[in-house]
Amino acid sequence: MTRRIYKMEKKLSKKALLKSFHNWYYGHLTCFSQEHMQTFGYLCAMLPLVEELYDDEEKKAEAMNTYTAFFNTEPQLGTVVIGITAGLEEARANGEDGVDDETINGLRAGLMGPIAGIGDSLVVGTVIPILLGIALGMSTGGSPLGAIFYIIVWNLFAYFGMKFLYFKGYQLGGKAVEFLVGPQGEAIRDSISVLGGMVIGAVAATWVSVTTSFKLFNDEGEAYLVLQDKFNEVLPGSLTAAFVMLCWYLMAKKKLSPVKVMLLLVVVAFVGVLVGFFDPNLSY
Repeated sequence: MTRRIYKMEKKLSKKALLKSFHNWYYGHLTCFSQEHMQTFGYLCAMLPLVEELYDDEEKKAEAMNTYTAFFNTEPQLGTVVIGITAGLEEARANGEDGVDDETINGLRAGLMGPIAGIGDSLVVGTVIPILLGIALGMSTGGSPLGAIFYIIVWNLFAYFGMKFLYFKGYQLGGKAVEFLVGPQGEAIRDSISVLGGMVIGAVAATWVSVTTSFKLFNDEGEAYLVLQDKFNEVLPGSLTAAFVMLCWYLMAKKKLSPVKVMLLLVVVAFVGVLVGFFDPNLSY
């Protein structure tokens, strides 16, 4: 009689995965520095996984040493990288061929840059401005609803969005990357960018108002030319649109910082008041 010995496959528990995700969610900026960036946050996220997968202390140390390399990405969308490497660590613990330190570090090093670019444009450049635009609209008259809305919605979006990406990265592995950087992901990003542009345009039209007080008078002291009335007849809100486009041009094309743009606008306003183009008694 032949006895067959089966090797039980190691499988990460839901508890360990949740702990790993929460370590990343709350601690991705742990001991943040210019030298290490998010390396220690990555180590914290992988620690509960390594603890569960390996019994030997030396193997635990070897596995954790994999994650001491430099790491930095956009923390929300970058959660998918943590999920993917969680799956790779599980595969390595089960002895799968081709999964080693070089494979894991190569994958995360190759992903952190592109995903950071996508995340910055999608989350920081689109989702956050959309939420802030809605919050500003709800804050009319000093209402606290806007601030409450933003705090609640942003934290729910960040938590459940990051959790979804973590577990999808763990389940799908490389397919998750294909979705993020492939045609489907590109279509989603384009759609959100268009929506974000519409919201930002609506916010600018609602909250920004630039008018001129420039007038020309005849010998009797009567104004025969009111420049703002002419603007209103031809294209209402044209000065506001011009100033918004100027700010966009300076920041997007000339790469000026928001602080420098604001200082430039202060100079423009000051000179405009001196020459009579703006009325100092009006708030803009």
